[in-house]
Amino acid sequence: MPRSVWLLIIGMLVNVTGSSFLWPLNTIYLHDHLGKSLSVAGLVLMANAGAGIIGNLLGGYLFDRIGGYKSIMLGIVITIFGLVGLTLWHGWPHYVWFLTIMGFSGGIVFPSMYAMVGTAWPEGGRKAFNAIYLAQNLGVAIGPAVAGIIADASFDYIFIANLGMYIIFFFIAVLGYRRFDISPNMHTSVINEGKKIRNKAPFYALLIVTSGYLMCWLVYVQWQSTIATYTQELGLTLKHYSLLWTINGLLILAAQPIIQPIVKKLEHRVKAQLVLGIVIMMISFIVVGYAQVFSMFVTAMVILTIGEMFVWPAVPTLASQLAPKGREGFYQGIVNSTATVGRMLGPFVGGVLVDQYGMTAMFLILTSFMALAIIPSLYYDLPLKKTALKNTAETE
Repeated sequence: MPRSVWLLIIGMLVNVTGSSFLWPLNTIYLHDHLGKSLSVAGLVLMANAGAGIIGNLLGGYLFDRIGGYKSIMLGIVITIFGLVGLTLWHGWPHYVWFLTIMGFSGGIVFPSMYAMVGTAWPEGGRKAFNAIYLAQNLGVAIGPAVAGIIADASFDYIFIANLGMYIIFFFIAVLGYRRFDISPNMHTSVINEGKKIRNKAPFYALLIVTSGYLMCWLVYVQWQSTIATYTQELGLTLKHYSLLWTINGLLILAAQPIIQPIVKKLEHRVKAQLVLGIVIMMISFIVVGYAQVFSMFVTAMVILTIGEMFVWPAVPTLASQLAPKGREGFYQGIVNSTATVGRMLGPFVGGVLVDQYGMTAMFLILTSFMALAIIPSLYYDLPLKKTALKNTAETE
């Protein structure tokens, strides 16, 4: 693995560890500390994720235009500004303002990181994106575990710790990423030369597969919103809830020797990876629907983690394979913004369903949404097949 990829992995680890101090506890803070309903909390998280969508698309565009280093630095600087504000003012409505700013700036960073690792190690294929994915999940393992302990002392310290991690990320980027930054001239030939991409089939294929990706995220994000408050109602502590995310992150690392042989066997069968992962995640939501004690939540989280290990790295890998020369950042921006749309809509939809119909109905309805994600996962390549048939007919 190249040194540049290792630097990206370390940066992603620090970035996600910092953000993981806050995102698992957002709904709990809004509901229990600021006294807002789950529907209102969902709207706040929707604003955060909506800003993230704009940031994702902008980050991908900037990567293709000005390169990864400048894009990442822009996102980090804006995030630090937001965190300084949140550290000083985290009441209502200031919390909403700064959380929205951070959604936008965080959105800029992620597609740039993914596009950068893809262009820095193109021969790595799925390994490159899986390495970033593992770094993210190590951050998810560390962040919530530490956050649960810090939050028990005072929520104020959460914001300070998050700010400190982003300052470290700033110095990693300044000292490390400038040296191996990939010039826009090396990877944006299509844009720089002003040529239009005539073959739209890869883009249509990406839109189809990400529609299923969206449905998966819509359901998955319930663990960060409605399920978070549900655990509190059942009497679980913040430490218990944070521990669930620590299990998630550590299991993704520990289970690699088990998962990798399966992934290798399905290396050229992305559809099988997606469908297998989605079905496993659906099982986890059936389990959590009946959960009343901590051990059941742990079981559901373990099953969920196994499922996501198949789905989450597969989609950005597929986007990298589909992307024409010069559109790597844009395609990764589409993938990240799709996930962000799911994170935007999920808390609000889940909150409304719980407020109106109860937790059981919410699980039933949203799990059926995830089942629908299997359809685009199976048929995303239809535009590619049609184009191939058309080209074959023309040559004959």
